[in-house]
Amino acid sequence: MRVDLNADVGELSGQASADGEDGLMPHVTSVNVACGLHAGDPGTMRRTVASAGRWQVAVGAHPGFADRPGFGRRPIALSTPEVEALVAYQVGALAAVAGLEGVPLRHVKPHGALYTMAATDR
Repeated sequence: MRVDLNADVGELSGQASADGEDGLMPHVTSVNVACGLHAGDPGTMRRTVASAGRWQVAVGAHPGFADRPGFGRRPIALSTPEVEALVAYQVGALAAVAGLEGVPLRHVKPHGALYTMAATDR
């Protein structure tokens, strides 16, 4: 049996994030990288993806609501087209950054309230 050990990453900025996540990579098989709205930023996304690539860790997008004060954990009422655009924007941004590092995206895992709403509201 193969078990996927997964972690949410890229949710902090700066050197502390880079150091901590680089140390985490040898212990996981896949990561969900914050896409810049609930947490993260372009530089953190790139460093995180590069680290995952060095360790051959599968990379997925971790999109969330644009709610930094609430860390993406508060529900936000959006229409289906608005949610589709929000997710496409974030996944597209991470795909572009991952492309710069030659790392493919393997999955998408919504963050926080977006995850909960996807499971309950459909």
